[in-house]
Amino acid sequence: MSMATRTDTQSPALHVADSHDLIRVHGARENNLKDVSIEIPKRRLTVFTGVSGSGKSSLVFNTIAAESQRLINETYSAFVQGFMPTLARPEVDVLDGLTTAIIVDQQRMGADTRSTVGTATDANAMLRILFSRLGKPHIGPPSAYAFNVPSVRASGAITVERGAKKAVKATFSRTGGMCTRCEGRGTVSDIDLTQLYDDSKSIAEGAFTIPGWKSDSFWTVRVYAESGFLDPDKPIREFTKKEMQDFLYREPTKVKVEGVNLTYEGLIPKIQKSFLSKDKESLQPHIRAFVERAVTFTTCPECDGTRLSEGARSSKIKGVSIADACAMEIRDLAEWVRGLDEPSVAPLLTAVQQTLDSFVEIGLGYLSLDRPSGTLSGGEAQRVKMIRHLGSSLTDVTYVFDEPTAGLHPHDIQRMNDLLLRLRDKGNTVLVVEHKPQTIAIADHVVDLGPGAGTAGGTVCFEGTVEGLRAGDTVTGRHLDDRAALKETVRKPTGTLEIRGATAHNLQGVDVDIPLGVLAVVTGVAGSGKSSLVHGSIPAGAGVVSVDQGAIKGSRRSNPATYTGLLDPIRKAFAKANGVKPALFSANSEGACPTCNGAGVIHTDLAMMAGVATTCEECEGKRFQASVLDHLLGGRDISEVLAMSVTEAEEFFGAGEAHTPAAQRVLNRLADVGLGYLSLGQPLNTLSGGERQRLKLATHMAENGGVYVLDEPTAGLHLADVEQLLGLLDRLVDSGKSVIVVEHHQAVMAHADWIIDLGPGAGHDGGRIVFEGTPADLVAARSTLTGEHLAAYVGT
Repeated sequence: MSMATRTDTQSPALHVADSHDLIRVHGARENNLKDVSIEIPKRRLTVFTGVSGSGKSSLVFNTIAAESQRLINETYSAFVQGFMPTLARPEVDVLDGLTTAIIVDQQRMGADTRSTVGTATDANAMLRILFSRLGKPHIGPPSAYAFNVPSVRASGAITVERGAKKAVKATFSRTGGMCTRCEGRGTVSDIDLTQLYDDSKSIAEGAFTIPGWKSDSFWTVRVYAESGFLDPDKPIREFTKKEMQDFLYREPTKVKVEGVNLTYEGLIPKIQKSFLSKDKESLQPHIRAFVERAVTFTTCPECDGTRLSEGARSSKIKGVSIADACAMEIRDLAEWVRGLDEPSVAPLLTAVQQTLDSFVEIGLGYLSLDRPSGTLSGGEAQRVKMIRHLGSSLTDVTYVFDEPTAGLHPHDIQRMNDLLLRLRDKGNTVLVVEHKPQTIAIADHVVDLGPGAGTAGGTVCFEGTVEGLRAGDTVTGRHLDDRAALKETVRKPTGTLEIRGATAHNLQGVDVDIPLGVLAVVTGVAGSGKSSLVHGSIPAGAGVVSVDQGAIKGSRRSNPATYTGLLDPIRKAFAKANGVKPALFSANSEGACPTCNGAGVIHTDLAMMAGVATTCEECEGKRFQASVLDHLLGGRDISEVLAMSVTEAEEFFGAGEAHTPAAQRVLNRLADVGLGYLSLGQPLNTLSGGERQRLKLATHMAENGGVYVLDEPTAGLHLADVEQLLGLLDRLVDSGKSVIVVEHHQAVMAHADWIIDLGPGAGHDGGRIVFEGTPADLVAARSTLTGEHLAAYVGT
């Protein structure tokens, strides 16, 4: 037996395969990028910094990650590509050295009522198999434990076309786990009829009080009035029992109204289909307000909110049903699974264990699997998406993260940093878009974009090490070591907002007086109960304007002018100056270019290949008919006004012929929140996360509320912009408003007049007030995690 021996004594020359150690980007022009060319080292942690709107996401997500995904999709057959999302090639000259990209972004999870943490992470799928194998009594296959699967029974004749055709009698049944009463939603809705109509009036007199139901509406009111089932001139309270039954509950029936075939349906099923079957967050504000008034959601009395049928709840393993398992905090569930010793399902138990341990490791052990995924914050949603990648054996992959520390307490950021470093150490390339100094500090390589935002950004200001960034003269470098000092004097409260016995989610009967007329900050680790306290426990009617982290729904037709209501006064000003209708100055209405329907571009669908968008030749991308552009205001046409930045428009509408106070007020608010660089007509789907949240804040500032509740307003904000945000919060308080902020950023904590700290931990370890007082008292006491981190931050 011989063994091969090495005869060479000197190290061989570098293999050609090892020379591809860089991701090369040349001439990137996506969104506001200005011919950006950079080289990113592979198998290293690279952090992308820069002010909000400087082009970080355009470079990392819309260029590098998008092209990687497009190239992978192209390896599939044309047939398979037809079922996949079509991606256009990014605006870039050369992209070289790419590897498979896995994107972990901050997109909120779908707010579908049937989506939970368990269904979104496959943990529920594994538990269902576990219970179908070990549960006693045995009730059926895994589908019998699924709250999204209804039980089905069918029987009849089927014709088998094989040789001599013959009809065969067949029966079919499938056992599902869905609760029949609430249809797997966990809640049942009760409709308050007094909010739908005024029973003292007749239909002809306009009894309906439903938004959008006008008396001449062919599809709604007139179907009821002219159906023949009801007397339209009789007050509703005088309807007979049969008329009331037909009015409220009648099954869909074909009727003829003025010679047109229409469907008549009882009022309650019609309301359920048109309003209640939709995601509440996607409704327009006035419709959502109506739904909140008219509908009360209560826990389903049949399944007690578990969503599951009686059979699924009766099957147990060691006295625990699948409903009990999903209701446990994940760290407790992990311990329970660890105690199951069943060799017949050992591989399954190992997989469940790994998934649940990943939750705990990533700091989400306080969640439960039955938590609706729509209630997760942006940071929680991102970490849930990370779970499937933690134990992955893949290497040489590019992981792309969008602010992974969003929504994390300073105490938890170290844990996230460790995870990022672990992914890198396995031989992966990790690209992170980030603002937090703690995460920038662990980077092997930093790319700083800027110098400004929007058109003032889009260039690489610095590329190198963290030490080099600190020494460099960029906005990020100058602000990297910024520290807000504690206030010497704090404001005195003008009153209090009382919360008594709060028990929402994990709150444990919390009693607290939130001071009014000051800047109050609610702190605590992720999952300690902050949002439950300020969003779920503040009494109704307190005049609260709430700005949460919910996503802005925006298409390429929506822009800051339409979203904030700024376009209305602008259109009216143009109409008045030219003596024409305001509708002419809307690209979504009468003034739209007929060729592109006001989109400015013409989209050509190329099936499984990426669609092509070409600028409309008729309007040259201006979106309006040529005749509309002849109408001027202050020497500018409507397309030129929409191309202005907020700062330019402020000046334009501030004086002279175009002076429009209503437009001026909206523009002032946009400038106040630091969006002076945005152009009025920029599509909403091109805005960054931080820009969208500040746009939402600017819109809410117009509302007449005495108390503003802000949920992590620093999310997506650069260190340099935090100072501007603190100035805005001060101006709000000084104008007589009360501001309550849920926040993790130490600069906001240090700037507060009053701090309410929840904890001490997350989930059932939290939900209690562990400190109330001034920031100086919190730093002096150092009795909580927040106190320790704030003391370290201010350097005491």
